[in-house]
Amino acid sequence: MIRLISVCFSIVAFFLTVDAQVLDRSDNQFWSDVQLAVPVSKQFDFNLLGTFRAGRDITHPVDERVGAGFTYRAGKYVTVAPSYLHIGMQPFAGRRVWENRLTLPVTFQLKLGKFTLRDRNQFERRYRNNGIKSNRYRNRLLLEYPIGPDKLGLSVSIGDEVFYDWTVDRWVRNRFAVGITKVFNKHFAQDVFYLRQNDGVSIPGDLNVIGTALRFRL
Repeated sequence: MIRLISVCFSIVAFFLTVDAQVLDRSDNQFWSDVQLAVPVSKQFDFNLLGTFRAGRDITHPVDERVGAGFTYRAGKYVTVAPSYLHIGMQPFAGRRVWENRLTLPVTFQLKLGKFTLRDRNQFERRYRNNGIKSNRYRNRLLLEYPIGPDKLGLSVSIGDEVFYDWTVDRWVRNRFAVGITKVFNKHFAQDVFYLRQNDGVSIPGDLNVIGTALRFRL
């Protein structure tokens, strides 16, 4: 009888844990990115990258990233910026994930009057600590528009990004974002944005994000 009661409690605990994870599909987070660009030539920059993300309603670190890469400007309309990232993630209590990621983004830019349209096509090769290797494609359309006098260096943007994951062979994620950019001088610019993510695979997958990106250039 005691053993039967113990088994029953274990089953109940299992389903409560599953329910808790299902209920934990959404989160409110803060993201902070830093990029340092070191010019090598007119076409090439060497980049150092860092990211910190706080989640679980902005109470715990959930994502830390460091990496490096370079940017190649192939004329006025095409930019290629491959990079490597080492990523540590703690998406929810009791789970830790490490990943090494190779990224190849190719961005096409088009001027439409005062508007700037950017189409980023990004391919990722992911090596995770559980031994799984996967490929992912991301496409982001971003529209920017300057506001105020030119000397203010202000612009607003709106964009949407979709993710295709070959591990499950389907589109798994969508990110919609609005933001504002302030260019202080030729060495420093800052982005502040709100992002809404919907993801039916990851836990948590549905996110409300307030973020900032600091971009330095020597």
